[in-house]
Amino acid sequence: MNYDVIIIGAGPGGIFAAYELMQLKPELKVAVFEAGNELAKRRCPIDGDKIKSCINCKSCSIMSGFGGAGAFSDGKYNITNDFGGTLYEYIGKRRALELMHYVDKINLSHGGEGTKLYTTAGSRFKTICIQNDLHLLDASVRHLGTDINFIVLENLYAELKEKVEFFFNTPVQTVARLEEGYEVKCADASYSSKECIISVGRSGSKWMEKVCRELKIPTKSNRVDIGVRVELPAAVFAHLTDELYESKIVYRTEKYGDRVRTFCMNPKGAVVSENTNGIITVNGHSYEDPARQTENTNFALLVAKHFSEPFKDSNGYGESIARLSNMLGGGVIVQRFGDLIRGRRSTPGRIEEAFVTPTLSATPGDLSLVLPKRILDGIIEMIYALDKVAPGTANEDTLLYGVEVKFYNMEVEVSDKLESRYKGLYVIGDGSGITHSLSHASASGVHVARNIAENR
Repeated sequence: MNYDVIIIGAGPGGIFAAYELMQLKPELKVAVFEAGNELAKRRCPIDGDKIKSCINCKSCSIMSGFGGAGAFSDGKYNITNDFGGTLYEYIGKRRALELMHYVDKINLSHGGEGTKLYTTAGSRFKTICIQNDLHLLDASVRHLGTDINFIVLENLYAELKEKVEFFFNTPVQTVARLEEGYEVKCADASYSSKECIISVGRSGSKWMEKVCRELKIPTKSNRVDIGVRVELPAAVFAHLTDELYESKIVYRTEKYGDRVRTFCMNPKGAVVSENTNGIITVNGHSYEDPARQTENTNFALLVAKHFSEPFKDSNGYGESIARLSNMLGGGVIVQRFGDLIRGRRSTPGRIEEAFVTPTLSATPGDLSLVLPKRILDGIIEMIYALDKVAPGTANEDTLLYGVEVKFYNMEVEVSDKLESRYKGLYVIGDGSGITHSLSHASASGVHVARNIAENR
C-alpha cells in the first residue's frame, strides 16, 4: 500500500478527517487528493472591471481547492441539529453536537479566537416570528467571516502539510476495490491505501454518482433547493442580524403549502457568482473586517423540491433552471422586486436608478421567465411575510438575483460509522448527501477519523 489512508477532497470533511487522524495516529501515512488548487493559489479571475463574468476556468477557484466551496463563504458554523444536515440520524444528536463544538474549538485555536458566537435561544424574535406565521429555527452560530475563515484554513494547512501529503490539481478519476484496500486512479498515476475517505462536496455530486454506480453502492435521491438571493439595505435586517447574525426563518406558503426558508444571511456582505459543473449560480459572502463590509445585507430565499416517481433527478431539474438563467442572462440575472410584481423586466436604467446599489455585476432581466410559477409565487409570498418582521423587505428597490440553486448529492447508504457497504470505504461531507453545512461536514470528518483510529 502507498498509504494507510487516502482522503479524496480537501473540503471541511477531508481537512478535519486528516487533522484528527494526525492528532490520534500521527504515525499513519495519509494522502489528500484535491481537484483544485492549494489555498494561496485560489483566485477567481472575475474582478468586475476587465473580467465581469465567469470564464469557465478548468477548476473553479470558488468551488474547488483546499477548504472546498466553504473557503470563500462567510465562515458560518451553525452548531445545531435543526438544519445543516442529518448527521444526527446516523451518530445521534448528542454526539453530533459534541463533534460540532469540538470543531469550533479547533477553529478558535487556529485563528478564529475573538469571533462571536450568536444564539437564537431565548430570542424575542422567536415570538415575533411566530406571531407573523414565520418560524425561527434554533441554533448557535459561530461567524468567522470570509477573511477570518481564510486565516483559519491557512493555519490548518500550515500544520497539516508537514504531516500529510497533498496532491493538488489532481482529480481522482476512479475508485476501485483491491483484495485488501482501495486504489484511486488519477490521470497520470494510481495510488493505493488500506482505507479510503471520500469527501468531494456538492461540486463532486456527479462524480460521486458515478463511483456509487460503478461500486454498486446503494443511494437514494435527495432534494434540490431553488430560489433567489435577496439584497437590500443592511438597516432593514439590522435588528435581527445585530443580535442573531444568522436567522434561519421558515414559512409555509398559503397558496401551495410549500416551505420557503432563508439561507446564508450575510449582513453588510456582497453577492457573488459561482460555477458548479459549468453552471453559473449566485451566492453571498460577508467579512469580519469592517473595512471590507458593504451597506447591504443579502440572503437566499429557497424552496425545496424533492422528486420521487417517475422523475427522480432533483439535481437535473435544478440544473435545467440554472441553465435557462444562464442562457437568458449570460450568467446571473438581477431584478428589482417592484419590477417583478409589475410583470416587467428590469433594465440597466432601472437598476441604476434604484436606491439599492448592487454588489454583483449581473444582467438586468426578468426572473419570471426563468423560475417556475410555483417557486416564484412562494418567494413573493415569503418576501411579504418577512416584510412584517423586517419592514422594508418588500420595498420596490429590493434586488433579487437568480438563480440560486443548492445541489445536494444523492444520499449514499452508509452505517453509523459513515462507512459504505465496503469495509474501510467511508463517504462523508456534503458529497454524501447527509451533511449540508460547514459544521456538519467537519464533524463527519472527525467522526470517521476517530473510528479509523480506534481500529488501528
